[in-house]
Amino acid sequence: MFLKIKNIPKVYWSSEKPLNLKPKISTFFFLCLGLTLFGLGEGLLIVSFAGASPWSVLAQGIALNVDFSTGIITIFVSIGVLLLWVPLKQKPGIGTILNAIIIGLMIDVCIKFVPTPDNYISQILLAIIAVLTVGLGGGIYLVANLGAGPRDGLMVGLQKKTNLPIATVRAFLEITAMSIGWYLGGTVGVGTLLFALGIGPSVALSLFIVGKSFN
Repeated sequence: MFLKIKNIPKVYWSSEKPLNLKPKISTFFFLCLGLTLFGLGEGLLIVSFAGASPWSVLAQGIALNVDFSTGIITIFVSIGVLLLWVPLKQKPGIGTILNAIIIGLMIDVCIKFVPTPDNYISQILLAIIAVLTVGLGGGIYLVANLGAGPRDGLMVGLQKKTNLPIATVRAFLEITAMSIGWYLGGTVGVGTLLFALGIGPSVALSLFIVGKSFN
């Protein structure tokens, strides 16, 4: 049932509009909670050593073919994705800014305090937990409706244009980014595949749970 979700649910703590500089305390709380979980999941995927996320593979692949670092390419890719928001009529908000700040901090926390598992099976299990955590956090912060991050905004905009389920649109974006990155020389691991195939359903499940729990 949750795989057919096409819209971001509206609950009592959702903001009426993304560009809201004075949101309710509850809205701001759930925005930060969602982004914290999102960043935690991204960090866990990195320390699992099972493979980077598809968009990191894309940045790595591009970096191998131009004279820029993977970090710089990541910034350029984010800017490019934000430019795609214009024809899709997506609007930024404080969540768009906090997306980069909170997720970046949580990734650093994970790298510093969470050890990489010793065996391969544990690494894969950690990667699965990471994908589910990113999906849970993504659903919560999207429902807050205070502005999405670049990739999530692209997902929401494309969903509105195509009317396809959110899980399908997100899976398409992740698989496309992973495929292009791999073609350009980026390294794909099991964790990359788990993220590409699992993040769409994970976000859809989170949206379903949040929508049912707070309505």
